[in-house]
Order: sequence, then C-alpha cells, then structure tokens
Amino acid sequence: MRVTVFGATGLLGKALTRKWTDDDLSGLGSKDTDIRDPKQVSNVLERTRPDWIVLAAAYTDVDGCEQNREYAFDVNCRGALNVAQAAKQYASRLLFLSTDYVFDGAKNNPYETNDPRAPLNVYGRSKAEAEVQISQALPECCLLRTSWLFGIDGKCFPDTILKLAASRPTIDVVDDQRGSPTYTDDLAQTIIQLCRADAKGIVHATNRDSCSWFEFAREIVGATGLTATVRPTTSEHFLRPAQRPKYSVLSNKSLEKYGIEMPDWEDALQRYLLERNSES
Repeated sequence: MRVTVFGATGLLGKALTRKWTDDDLSGLGSKDTDIRDPKQVSNVLERTRPDWIVLAAAYTDVDGCEQNREYAFDVNCRGALNVAQAAKQYASRLLFLSTDYVFDGAKNNPYETNDPRAPLNVYGRSKAEAEVQISQALPECCLLRTSWLFGIDGKCFPDTILKLAASRPTIDVVDDQRGSPTYTDDLAQTIIQLCRADAKGIVHATNRDSCSWFEFAREIVGATGLTATVRPTTSEHFLRPAQRPKYSVLSNKSLEKYGIEMPDWEDALQRYLLERNSES
C-alpha cells in the first residue's frame, strides 16, 4: 500500500521509515511540509495519494508548549486538522499519534481508551482538542495514544541519563510520576500492523508494564555498568513550566483485538542499548 508519514524526521518518524520496508512510503519532515499550511498538505497528498497517512508531526516540547501556547495549538491541533481534512478529500485513512498527557493522572490503574480526557498542560490540551476535532472530521480515523517515547534516532530520556551518568557521580530523578516507557522500534512495528489491520477508533500502544522515571533511570544506569548513583526525588524539587500527570499508564487492552502484544519495557530498553552501542 502507499503510505505518507508526516513527521518523518522525528524520533518516531525515523523509526517508521527504517521499519516500514514492504510498502511504498513517502516520509516528510517539517522542512518538506508545514502542516499548518493546508495548501502544502493538500499538495503532498495530491502527489502521493496514500492509502494511509501516519501523522507523527507535532510540537512535543512539553515545557515549551506552556510558553508558546499559540504555536502548540497551531501545530498540534489546527495543523493536525488540516491533515485530517486533506485525508478526507483524498479518501486516505489516517493514524494520528496522541499522548498519555491527555489524562490528568488522578487514577491509580491503567487508563482505558474511553476514560475522559482531562489534560493538565498545554501540550496535553492541544493533543486532546486535536483528538476531538479529527474524530469529528474523520470518524474512521485511528487515534493512537502512546507514552514516554525513547529510541536511537534522537534525544530521549535514556540518552540524557547515560550522558549524565558518564559525567556525574550522582543523578536525582523524580520518583512520583509513573508511566510506560515505549521504544520507537516497537511502536513503529505496531503502527505498521495497525494500518494493515485497518484499525480505527482510539488505541493505546506502549511497551508492557510501568515504572517511575527514577526506576527507569536506575535500570538504564545499572544495565550499562556505569558507577553513578541514581537517587529518587519528588517533582517539587524539579519545578518546571508544565505540570505532569503523576500516573499516566495506558491500558493496552485495545491492542488485543488486533492480536498485537508489545514487549515489556525492560526488554525494549536492552534492545535500545544494544542498538545504541552498535551505532556509536
């Protein structure tokens, strides 16, 4: 099938272009197409005529979104709606990447696809509003929520922790935010399977099991043999512009009906580290 990926130069987009080898894929970065411009989006689809569009383009700097609200909504909501409307015009299916940050973290058990949206920050609000508007414009779309992405193709939490651990004797990491780390290679494979299965509606896709950022960091450092000590701390010691949900674990039940089961995050981390070492 023909596939067009918006956001192909991002962390997930690069994994998609590496993994998606059996179909006719067109990958576009922000320098190729500004999704805020409906004419540019339409011109791309006129040329590529995709069966599926994967919309991975987004402004994902969570703290930056707090300080650039208008830009966040321009890209994450209005830009996304431009793609949805063009998808409808060209009869293309759409898979839109969304986030665990559409939830407020008030639960203590995994979020289901039908739990109410209640974002705490501008980034989450821009994605939540995009979900609503896209599903109204294109009822057959697939809204794919994921969380805590990491991968070899760019800046991510494990990469940051490894650099800190190589240069500091101790690292303080928050232990009061819980989620599911998700390896871009695994998510890319899941997206390919979902498109081939003609997925629609809201789907949650993360690596299995959950941890705090502190537990994630401790596993990263421990797996690499670095001697830095990882110490738990609270969010109050790391005041940032955007409030984060305390708990944003996503239930993967929605993947089960497609026969997809993603590996656990510890397994994903080991594969990431092997891949990272082979790249260096």
